[in-house]
Amino acid sequence: MPVSWRRRAELGLLIALCVFLPLYEAPKNIVWLGYVAFWIGNRLAERDFGGPWDAWDTLIAAWIASGFLVAAFAGLHGSEWRAALDIVRYGSVLWIVKRSRLAEREVELVLVALVAATVIGLAMAYAQLASGKSARLELNSVGHVNHTSIYLAIMLGVCASSLFTGRHRVVLGATTLLVLVSIFVAASRAGVGVALLALVVLSSFWWPRSRVPAFITVAVLVITAVVFSLGGAEVFERHEANVQAGQTLAFRDRAWQLAMTTWEAHPLFGVGMDNFALVSRAQTGDRYASLFPHAHNLYLNTLAERGIIGAAPVLIVMVAWPLVLLRRRPRASEGDVDWLLWGGALGAWLVTAVVGFVNTTLHHEHALLAVLLLGLWLGRRAHRR
Repeated sequence: MPVSWRRRAELGLLIALCVFLPLYEAPKNIVWLGYVAFWIGNRLAERDFGGPWDAWDTLIAAWIASGFLVAAFAGLHGSEWRAALDIVRYGSVLWIVKRSRLAEREVELVLVALVAATVIGLAMAYAQLASGKSARLELNSVGHVNHTSIYLAIMLGVCASSLFTGRHRVVLGATTLLVLVSIFVAASRAGVGVALLALVVLSSFWWPRSRVPAFITVAVLVITAVVFSLGGAEVFERHEANVQAGQTLAFRDRAWQLAMTTWEAHPLFGVGMDNFALVSRAQTGDRYASLFPHAHNLYLNTLAERGIIGAAPVLIVMVAWPLVLLRRRPRASEGDVDWLLWGGALGAWLVTAVVGFVNTTLHHEHALLAVLLLGLWLGRRAHRR
């Protein structure tokens, strides 16, 4: 098969992965395996794996390996080996996309696929909501409303960055509005808060290039304030109900305390990935076990399940991610794609880091989406150099 066809097949599999990511579980996993296999086969045939080894390669390799190291020495035994494969999935996508040297047109196709899949996923979710088959707005392959909100908030960064470039404003404006409204409909307090924060942060960085994003963000904030004052959104009503019930944190403080005591008992390797539910079931009984399948905090959950050894790569990634974005911020004169990828990667980090204080981010679909956006930006910078 000619090289050009092999590369097109590789790109097609990446686009298919983006399409299936929020929609269907089985096709997503099959396409991921095909994408990895094609990428490796193509690079072996070309004898080119995307340039010299760098610090990010070392960090990604350590991140992937840490999951299996923790599984081997986990304090409890349950899902630790299977859960380690989640790091393999999103870690491999980050690694591969970073080293793929995608052309500008290929990058645009990937981003279009992500946005189109989100719109399709929302259409399916609203149909389920309208038919009564689902009580909350949930993307089919993402699941729980909190995780759906995280996914949508990351995609809001992509849509807003696309809108801020000034191209296709009608279509992108409508898409951005759909995603933002859907975050409110999902009624996740953290999702709404970080979505508004992302708009503020992105429009602030866009200021040297364009003033329009700032005006858009101000309009959104004003409308949100009016809706809040009128009490016309479920997310605000839920917050008030929790405050009146004396559960502003919705029992999260108990999960955090349990995570700390769990880490103190297993400081080096933790209890194993996805094994926090075993601890909560043993410590709280049936009353709170269903509330604590994880620690509702990225940082505490990582410490409890992976210990210091497994948490170190995650924490380094979360620090290195914004540092490299700030250090290599695009100039006002650089192209739309550079700004779009930078904004998408910044929004993905912001959502992951901020929501991570009240929910366990950086796993499964929204982790794959977040690192895909980071990989696209890292690959773009390497390609330009």
